[in-house]
Amino acid sequence: MKLLIKNTTIVTVNDQDQVLEHADLAVSGKNIVGVGKAPLDFIPDRVIDGKGKLVMPGLINAHTHLSMTLMRNYADDLPFSDWLFKKIKPLEDHLLAEDVRFGAKLGIAEMIRGGTTCFHDMYFHMDEVASEVESSGIRACLTSALFDVSGNGEALLAQGCRLHKDWNGRSEGRITVQLGPHSPYLCSPEYLREILIEGRRLNCGIHIHVSETADELSESRRLHGCTPVQHLLNLELFSLPTLAAHAVHLEEEDFKLLSENGVSVSHNPGSNLKLANGFAPVEKMLKHSINVALGTDGAASNNNLNLFEEIHLAGLIHKAVNNSATALPAKTVIRMATINGAKALKLDQEVGSLETGKKADLIMLDIRQPHLVPCHDPLALLVYSAQASDVTTVMVDGNILMEDRQLQTLELSSILEQAAHQSIDLIERSQS
Repeated sequence: MKLLIKNTTIVTVNDQDQVLEHADLAVSGKNIVGVGKAPLDFIPDRVIDGKGKLVMPGLINAHTHLSMTLMRNYADDLPFSDWLFKKIKPLEDHLLAEDVRFGAKLGIAEMIRGGTTCFHDMYFHMDEVASEVESSGIRACLTSALFDVSGNGEALLAQGCRLHKDWNGRSEGRITVQLGPHSPYLCSPEYLREILIEGRRLNCGIHIHVSETADELSESRRLHGCTPVQHLLNLELFSLPTLAAHAVHLEEEDFKLLSENGVSVSHNPGSNLKLANGFAPVEKMLKHSINVALGTDGAASNNNLNLFEEIHLAGLIHKAVNNSATALPAKTVIRMATINGAKALKLDQEVGSLETGKKADLIMLDIRQPHLVPCHDPLALLVYSAQASDVTTVMVDGNILMEDRQLQTLELSSILEQAAHQSIDLIERSQS
């Protein structure tokens, strides 16, 4: 289909970070063929009036655990270790494939409604997630959670490799697969070396939690005599493209090592705040030319998958932490939520900005809202004023997944009912 969005405001997030007013955007099939103006010979099958709307690249959630939606509002106001080991882990020990499937359906519906077009996931029973990604039309980079502290590390690694074999490149490239060692504290050095071997064989990237808590940093020093970042470097894990989730507690040398090794970081401000894990030194990371993306983490810790909320938090927190009103300006935060996420997932040649030749992964917001008028600066509007509920239309690969706030590929009412029932069933199973 050839689609033309006419007379709209376009936030391109290209190299010039252009904002185009009264502009057109043309889509042919899966790809963008015109930004600002349509090609002279472009004859659309459909025209969308973009007046009063803002078009931007779809948001990229660089770190989440999608099916934790079933654990939303279940374990709150707890220290991190109690939250993880006393509340969440007992539930995860009873996870079934159908739990993950219904949790994924719910999470995908939430993300699409909030303007997320691509996400980076780490969890269990990932075939179920891949299947829901395929049918829903969203884009995803998937990893199976890998750890060997429970004694089944080899089986988990085999599952992770099988996921790559079965799903990498599927759905016309919408699904990619990496390896997901959970963290240095749940993976022994020997196990991380095995994962590195498999990652090199598969030629894929790594998704791993790094330096999320102060306890993790101190324990790494006790066990390995160095920080988690230095530990992973010593194991040569960074020889593969790596996305480090959180990176809250970094020491001076860590910044240099992350930068020199091209490691991307997913900043997850909502989760870090709620679990009292601290403030990631994002401003300093950026000064070291580290690619920083944005993520929500899972809904068990956040408690939502709303990237506009993360955008808003990132735009505010670091001004206060750095005692500088110029820290993380709006343009920087928007890049973190779009093109930086694409770079972290090695998808920046395809998505993350609105440019001719790239995939048509985009969203439209209705900016004729009381909280969005007047629009002096579209970038500031997106960071400091916009809400997820302002998103009206979502497109991935040129396919419309939501229009006028109505999901096109998912049946929301049945998903809500099924997920609520499945959550209760999971909790009851874990307590029996």
